Amino acid sequence: MIRYSNCVLLDGTRNMTAKPGMSVLVDGDRIAGVCSDSEAPKTDETVDLAGSYLLPGLINLHIHLPASGKPKKKQTDNAKLVRILMSNAVTRYAVDRMCESYALTELLSGCTTVRTVGGVRSVDSRVRDRIARNEINGPRMLVANMAVSVPGGHMAGSLAYEAVSEDNARELVDRIAETGPDLIKLMITGGVLDAKKVGEPGELKMPPEYVKAACDEAHRLGYMVAAHVESPEGVRVALENGVDTIEHGAEPDEEIIRLFKEKDAKLVTTLSPALPYAFFDRSVSYCSEMEQANGRIVFDGIVDCAKAALENGIPVGLGTDTGCPFITHYDMWRELNYFVKYCGVTPAFALYTATLGNARIVGIDSETGSIETGKSADFIVCAKDPTEDLSALRDLELVVMKGKAFPRPRIRKNKMIEKELDKWL
Repeated sequence: MIRYSNCVLLDGTRNMTAKPGMSVLVDGDRIAGVCSDSEAPKTDETVDLAGSYLLPGLINLHIHLPASGKPKKKQTDNAKLVRILMSNAVTRYAVDRMCESYALTELLSGCTTVRTVGGVRSVDSRVRDRIARNEINGPRMLVANMAVSVPGGHMAGSLAYEAVSEDNARELVDRIAETGPDLIKLMITGGVLDAKKVGEPGELKMPPEYVKAACDEAHRLGYMVAAHVESPEGVRVALENGVDTIEHGAEPDEEIIRLFKEKDAKLVTTLSPALPYAFFDRSVSYCSEMEQANGRIVFDGIVDCAKAALENGIPVGLGTDTGCPFITHYDMWRELNYFVKYCGVTPAFALYTATLGNARIVGIDSETGSIETGKSADFIVCAKDPTEDLSALRDLELVVMKGKAFPRPRIRKNKMIEKELDKWL
């Protein structure tokens, strides 16, 4: 048994307060006890944390594993790129190894659990399974593998199959289910880069009957359904037809709030991806004037949806949408910072949301999300108090995943991305 002593504990619960002079006992991959230093038993090994802050590992509920977030001057034909990468064994092997490295980056940055919501074929589940078998290091993964879109829809042909009928939507859910996912992802509306004019960044792409068919089949198979939606119309269609988690969101009205409550649906807020489009100088973001205007519409809609959900007791989670330009696999802490800055929550509530709150949304709160006896030993340690300044999470002293310790984790970061994002802290 290992004792992590002399820490200030933040346990991840909604009303957590900093508790100095605490010890966390770890036996194998489990938390065996939480007590004061004075009450702690003798153990085989003691790690003195010297007054640093210990809190649950972060949970990132929205990432796309195959992309790094490095911005590009021109849009890429993603469907063509995926076809090339999947065309032979050598490039497929390279994609697997790349995704494994990104998963490790997520872990070393403090995310002990991630949820992927659109990936290349079944790469994500292969990475998940290798981690679970202890063949490689990485976070706990909940994966969607490929998503379901429609011709001309969001991520169609790259990270999503294209449904052309209700029956086909059901068939595609079955096809994805054969790859062993943990959830099903739908691409119901377009996004910032799909729009052809100002004002339509979340244009409805997937017919309501397709949404219902896909949700019914996913639920029949025992899967939750997450959906990309960035317009009020898209949110309504998603909620009316069975989607469990709204990813991103849009400005809500009374009907949308009623549907959230009636359907017991949740919101996964992603402030990070729209911010560069909305606020960066276009010489930096490489986006057009139209894309910037639409980025602001999406950003404001996401903020409005999160605020309204919080006001109405609707569960709100957090994810980064890693893979979008400027959104890396090591910046979940920034999403928490934006949640505080733009949605008006406290740093402590942002930490709760990114730990136990996120765990509850996806049904893994009995396993992880808080520092409690019997749960998986998933936690991070930082030198300063993150409830005072969330940038304390930027550089960690220790990451522990299922009891395995990664001291002084170091990540190679993109200096240009860091410089531009730091302007918006």
